[in-house]
Amino acid sequence: MTDAHAFATRIRSEVDRYVVDAEASTHALLIALLARGHALIEGVPGTGKTLLVRVFAALLGLEYRRIQFTPDLMPSDIVGTTVFNPQSAAFSVRSGPIVANVVLADEINRTPAKTQAALLEAMEEGRVTIDGTSLQLPAPFFVCATQNPVEYEGTYPLPEAQLDRFFVKVAASYPTRDAELLLLRRVAEGFDPRSLESIVAITTSADVLAAQKAIHDIHVAESVRGYIYDIVAATRSHSRLTLGASPRASVALMIAAQANAAIEGRTFASPDDVKRVASLVLGHRLIVIPEAEIEGFRSVDILSDILKSIPVPRE
Repeated sequence: MTDAHAFATRIRSEVDRYVVDAEASTHALLIALLARGHALIEGVPGTGKTLLVRVFAALLGLEYRRIQFTPDLMPSDIVGTTVFNPQSAAFSVRSGPIVANVVLADEINRTPAKTQAALLEAMEEGRVTIDGTSLQLPAPFFVCATQNPVEYEGTYPLPEAQLDRFFVKVAASYPTRDAELLLLRRVAEGFDPRSLESIVAITTSADVLAAQKAIHDIHVAESVRGYIYDIVAATRSHSRLTLGASPRASVALMIAAQANAAIEGRTFASPDDVKRVASLVLGHRLIVIPEAEIEGFRSVDILSDILKSIPVPRE
């Protein structure tokens, strides 16, 4: 727990030096990283999604790769391929950019489903298969994907099965007035978001692995586990939802609550931890019926109503 709390405190403090008004997104990335999950960041262009991931990776001191998703991107462009060596008269595996600690899948909805699916094995099992050869990915392994929610021409929306592989989904919104004025002041004073060579890593892979391990020491009382089930079960029978949360989602919600408790320096997860991370973990896993969408209901709105209706355990 101490490792996770100190780790998160250092990262959040340093991110604030480079990215303005990114507290919510940074928190979501920390939750996903400590829980050994992956994150999807959704926001309009220019809201600092890519910058945040670049700064996050640089501070972690881990190997970072960026994959720009385009309509002509092939699965082999992500996972790698085999090449023939005429000198040895044999084929050898050439790994793709997915073989790194932190991978930015930029504009993931710009590429067809076949290429999107190339990430599934990597995200779920921490390995890739290249022409029948299985390759273990380095630990820690963390995928951050971005997508634009307002421009749909020429895009390929992520199917539900792939969305479910993302541990959290967070929205990158416009900054507040004070935050944007701070950004303007920083740029006027010489800050260049395209050049981050001056960032000094403040952690190592060993620090990340230790923080991830500390999550398992967070106690989750039986009453809190029951509270998690009641929330998930309510999504499965809600009249405005056609798809509720799966058992995988309930496990993710519990682990995210543990991660949130560790970040805040506690040794136990409380109902408040569950409520804090519920929209991050469950929001993208719920499908709203068309009639409710027309009326303006979003999955996070329905989830908020569910949280208000479920009795909070007192123990």
